[in-house]
Amino acid sequence: MKIAIAQINCTLGDLAGNAARIAQAAQEARARGAQVMVTPELSICGYPPEDLLLRPDFVAACEAAVTDLAGRVPGITVIVGHPQRSRGHLYNAASVLSGGKVIATYFKRDLPNYTVFDEERYFEPGSEPCVVPIEGVKVGVAICEDVWGHSGEHTARATQAPGAAVELWDAEAPRAARAAGAEMLLVLNASPYHVNKLATRYDVVRARAKQVGLPIVFCNLVGGQDELVFDGASFVVDAKGNVTTQMPSFEEGVGIVEFASGTPVPETIAPERPVEALVYDALCLGVRDYIRKNGFPGVLLGLSGGIDSAIVACVAADALGADKVHAVMMPSQYTASMSLEDAQALATNLGIRYSVLAIRPAFDAYQAMLAETFAGRAADTTEENLQSRIRGTLLMAMSNKFGSIVLTTGNKSEMATGYATLYGDMAGGFAVLKDISKTLVYRLSRYRNTLSDVIPDRIITRPPSAELKPDQVDQDSLPPYEVLDAIMEMYVERDMAPEAILRAGFARADVERVVKLLTISEYKRRQAPVGVRITPRGFGKDWRYPITNRYRDKF
Repeated sequence: MKIAIAQINCTLGDLAGNAARIAQAAQEARARGAQVMVTPELSICGYPPEDLLLRPDFVAACEAAVTDLAGRVPGITVIVGHPQRSRGHLYNAASVLSGGKVIATYFKRDLPNYTVFDEERYFEPGSEPCVVPIEGVKVGVAICEDVWGHSGEHTARATQAPGAAVELWDAEAPRAARAAGAEMLLVLNASPYHVNKLATRYDVVRARAKQVGLPIVFCNLVGGQDELVFDGASFVVDAKGNVTTQMPSFEEGVGIVEFASGTPVPETIAPERPVEALVYDALCLGVRDYIRKNGFPGVLLGLSGGIDSAIVACVAADALGADKVHAVMMPSQYTASMSLEDAQALATNLGIRYSVLAIRPAFDAYQAMLAETFAGRAADTTEENLQSRIRGTLLMAMSNKFGSIVLTTGNKSEMATGYATLYGDMAGGFAVLKDISKTLVYRLSRYRNTLSDVIPDRIITRPPSAELKPDQVDQDSLPPYEVLDAIMEMYVERDMAPEAILRAGFARADVERVVKLLTISEYKRRQAPVGVRITPRGFGKDWRYPITNRYRDKF
């Protein structure tokens, strides 16, 4: 028997478009000899639908789309994911379509409710296995967390030390499928990407296959949905836990897996790629899908001559095409000549549109307007932030006029410490580097230059500076980025207490400063635009700290 893995990019809410994509994949799979095709979790509507699931009309439309799709996939059995209402409850379902109708439906048993998942808000858990005979083989169906075991990623995420073994929790669904006679397990997934996620999936799925003695086909969603990026990277393991097929990451495609005597025949294994390459692809996919799925004609960004805006410009050009990117240099009297030169060189190398709008006239006008109000007070960060807000106003004015969305260029290190200006460099519609630490920005920049040498070397090697006052560099007011980022990772992504961070060898002054800045900057982060999540915990869906909060960590 040949099984097709439809690693497809679904658009949330585009029921007709998603159904057409599934039908097209089924046609390709059938032409390549497949008897059955599995699609990702909630493939008919996209993942995660969030509070759309509270709308009865949305759920009814999804159910109707499944019924209609059943008549459009002749000659092949298709397993499709969708929400389903039954006996007064809503379920995360997978239906088996064959012969023009729905022949079986499975309800997800284990509902994740951690990090970016909140399925218990919407769904009731199922209780029965689903095993369907196809071409003489008893095929079991499961959905994502059913294999992880209702704990899954929570125990495997980066709250553990890097490289720590994943604890395998009990999972009823695979055991129930095996008890019902399943000879293999087809699993629909919407497993979002973060760094080292594929290794974690391997740990869990390989161990689960060996535990229940069944080969597992892991079909994963690909594409961007707001801050989440799904990497695909679908794979197959045999009953001994050996990976026999590995599809590429961040690419749509239909993979064909042949089973002989109940065992998957080894197929193509996509090569491993460095972390920087995967993260860069995640950023490109996240930007591409956010812009295109929301119908924006292009993007705008402020190009400063610094490294953050440089890598954002590269991602935008690679994701959308140079013709969709407009970079604007907005120099002040504090902008170094090298910044102007390097920004121009980068824009030329990328082939993107480039404009220069000097902010000195607006800055002088604002200072004149405020002179009487500020009389007797020395210049401080107020004047620095004013420059940033002028730039934000100019970019948003251009966005209004031309319809392009503004990409912000701040990174995770800056968002963690509040080293960003509300209504200034935070003004925009999508934050490309929201979950990218400053040290990772440097790694990504060097990686991008291995593809083609577009970022001038001086942008990478010069000390970073906001250039809002004379001779300013970031390290005047922040710890070295390698120290800041390490503390941030332990505190934010691994929930380590400050005392534990101190025991890891960091200076008390640095830990106290970073933790304090993190704590007092929450009100800024809450107002930041959505951005791509690439770590186990970004400042978005899975960071829910109160703004009004007097708790302070003890040292």
